[in-house]
Amino acid sequence: MNPVEVAANAFVAAAIFLAGRNNVHTWWLGIVGCALFGWVFYESRLYADVTLQIFFILTSILGWWKWLHGRKGAELPVRLSRPSTLVGWTAVAAVAALGYGLLLHTFTDAYAPFLDSIVLAFSVLGQLLMMERRVENWWAWLLVNTIAVPLYASRGLYVTSVLYVAFWVNALVSLRRWRGLARKNG
Repeated sequence: MNPVEVAANAFVAAAIFLAGRNNVHTWWLGIVGCALFGWVFYESRLYADVTLQIFFILTSILGWWKWLHGRKGAELPVRLSRPSTLVGWTAVAAVAALGYGLLLHTFTDAYAPFLDSIVLAFSVLGQLLMMERRVENWWAWLLVNTIAVPLYASRGLYVTSVLYVAFWVNALVSLRRWRGLARKNG
């Protein structure tokens, strides 16, 4: 068992748990976990996931700030997105996944470049929605976790794969919780 993988999972598990509970401490824990996961995924030749970890670190800094000061200096509320906006962003994520998958397939020795790219693109979508405290971020995470579990297991990242099963359950629970918060926020 890789101790860096175990540590990455511990930090990210705490971050994901706190995100589902709408707790701002999700962000700094995620930064540490993503830095560790960057190394784990690099060693596993999951290059889209390495790129994703860099993105997560940068957007976690911004997300942390937005959650605390996002709306005229006040905490950003949990809310729903317009369906037309979601359709557009989903289409962009799908095209990005295909394009990045083609790049990885053509120019690298990436393992499962298209699946890895779907994880990347829809994780970006989920992260952007989460930064804005949009309920629909949890739908993106459900898709990501569904693909990530077998992908990571196929690379021998069993601890990470099991954790992503837990993330899948957390996303279901969090989706329900955030829907309730959005109703309260009107």
